[in-house]
Amino acid sequence: MNKVKSLLKPKPNPSEQLRDWQRRLRQECRNLERQIRDIQKEEKAVHKSIREAAKRNDMGTAKALAKEILMSRKAVNRLHENKAQLNSISMHLGESVALARTVGHLSKSAEVMKLVNNLMKAPEMAATMQEFTKEITKAGVIEEFVNDAVDSALDSEDIEEETEEEVEKVLSEIAGETAAQLPEAVRKERTKVAAQGAGASQDEEAIAEGADDEEELEELRARLAQVRS
Repeated sequence: MNKVKSLLKPKPNPSEQLRDWQRRLRQECRNLERQIRDIQKEEKAVHKSIREAAKRNDMGTAKALAKEILMSRKAVNRLHENKAQLNSISMHLGESVALARTVGHLSKSAEVMKLVNNLMKAPEMAATMQEFTKEITKAGVIEEFVNDAVDSALDSEDIEEETEEEVEKVLSEIAGETAAQLPEAVRKERTKVAAQGAGASQDEEAIAEGADDEEELEELRARLAQVRS
């Protein structure tokens, strides 16, 4: 008798499932917001280090930190995109549940499927979305699918090479007031004319003079890498 009751137990209420899903999606959005704040907080500290390096004409350190700033900003952009997609999933799940009240069951959503697949490819979201995907697949919202999330996540981790122009723009933006110490950077930003020979000699001099600052540079890089992960 107990076995029969177990087999005949009612399916989870779609409205209750929706509340639980949306609650978890909101929590994940808050986690992303916290990561964004942490990255931006560390970026402000790096701004100060770039200005200090520029004042002492330490172009090697300034450029290295400018590249870290570029990587951090790209990470923030990815996190904003992830958050937007989580909000879209929540909205489409709400629509699916509203339809279920009419047809009596949850219908599959192509939009949710597409958004979930996109998030599975994001390294910072893959683990969270794997468990969530199992639940909404079981509930009938999306089709069960075999994806290349692991390979895609690894591909997404390839950081595209920051161009010299991008680095110079960051230097000009952050250390513009020290233009006298950054003649090459400012000239390149304004005229787009390369000064590679002068830049190479300045970099070599900066590396020699800035050896004592290597530990500080590595510490800043480590902190930025930690908040981006």
